[in-house]
Amino acid sequence: MAFDSLSDKLQGVFKKLKSKGKLDEADVKEAMKEVKRALLEADVNFKVVKGFVNSVTEKAIGEDVMKGLNPGQMVIKIVRDELVELMGSEVTELKLLPSNEITIIMMCGLQGAGKTTSIAKLAGQFKNKGKKPLLVACDIYRPAAIDQLKINGEKVGVPVFEMGTDHKPVEIVKEALKYADQHNINLVFIDTAGRLHIDQEMMDELKDVKNEVDVTYTLLTVDSMTGQDAVNVATTFDKEIGIDGVVLTKLDGDTRGGAALSIRTVTGKPIMYAGMGEKLDSLEPFYPDRMASRILGMGDVETLIEKAQAAIDEEAAAEMEKKIRKATFDFNDFLVQMEQMEKMGSMSDIMKMIPGLGSKLGKVEIDDDAMTKPKAIIQSMTPEERANPDLINVSRKNRIAKGCGLDISEINRFMKQFEQSRKMMKQFSGMMGKGKKKRRGGFNMPFGF
Repeated sequence: MAFDSLSDKLQGVFKKLKSKGKLDEADVKEAMKEVKRALLEADVNFKVVKGFVNSVTEKAIGEDVMKGLNPGQMVIKIVRDELVELMGSEVTELKLLPSNEITIIMMCGLQGAGKTTSIAKLAGQFKNKGKKPLLVACDIYRPAAIDQLKINGEKVGVPVFEMGTDHKPVEIVKEALKYADQHNINLVFIDTAGRLHIDQEMMDELKDVKNEVDVTYTLLTVDSMTGQDAVNVATTFDKEIGIDGVVLTKLDGDTRGGAALSIRTVTGKPIMYAGMGEKLDSLEPFYPDRMASRILGMGDVETLIEKAQAAIDEEAAAEMEKKIRKATFDFNDFLVQMEQMEKMGSMSDIMKMIPGLGSKLGKVEIDDDAMTKPKAIIQSMTPEERANPDLINVSRKNRIAKGCGLDISEINRFMKQFEQSRKMMKQFSGMMGKGKKKRRGGFNMPFGF
């Protein structure tokens, strides 16, 4: 994640604080010097850092903290609360107009920031919520941008309105609104043209659209990997055309994350969404409190639960539990579980959301392609073999190995792990049955291995 380096440094500072029984003013000020250095290295705006450190220091050297039972933990809480405040305190959501009116969302930004992909992701999310969105292609300077929008629109199941490259953006938008009205569409996303740098021609086009059309929200897409440049871009766009919020992309990349901690304070505009990957479902609402917890290595249970709820079909999960109880779990079931896990994101990102675990991972390498080989093995089986693992003998294993391009030893290892898991599930099932009479409380069955 973008904040990995910052997170490591802050956790190092707090570890020192917690190791001390009592704190004095000198301890706090020394810790804040290290926090200041870490934030500046993360490319957080200097004025923002200064205000943040001063605020934390003032609250941390108060009498209640110094004489508290656990002053180190209290300082960490103050830092977390200040981080949340820095990023906006509350999530800012897009509130659509009544269904008899058209909500118009205009997406702008520089070329390469991820604008076209982000707008398709956003439209797809509203479609999944039961809305009927329309994407409008207004990047008339890059035919490839129109093609990209059409491809992404098809992937998320959202129609794209385009008139090629021979019409002005404001003309395209007006025709798109007529089309939306005729087809009972009340949510329109406008994908505008980007440039490699800010220029007046781009700003004039955006102003023309806003002057001629009643835009409900103007969202700016900025690349978090550009650091303070992202903050400068946001400031200029807001000054020139006025923006309502920011979509911060590439927060899953190897970036210092300073933009996320600076934009709200510098521009006064909220970060509304965070792009956490290339997949079309990897655009998350920006929750300041959850992001602060991630930065401090405290995990993010709420987002993890939401990802699980979105990825896992409840009926399928109930059916899976029955199979596990009866020890009839087969390779088809395993394949379904792997696909559901993949929908939740990379394994490393999932583990970092678990409180207490993410901070302990450190630099441990987690193989996000760990499911690739098991899937290849299962997909090389016949339907009968998937449904009845006991059919698989030596000759079948040799055929499966050739089908997936793996050595027979890897097939044997996978089969052994699968059988061990089935036995374990059967034992758990027995424990659950006995536990109903002997133990208080439930026993959570593992859906997978």
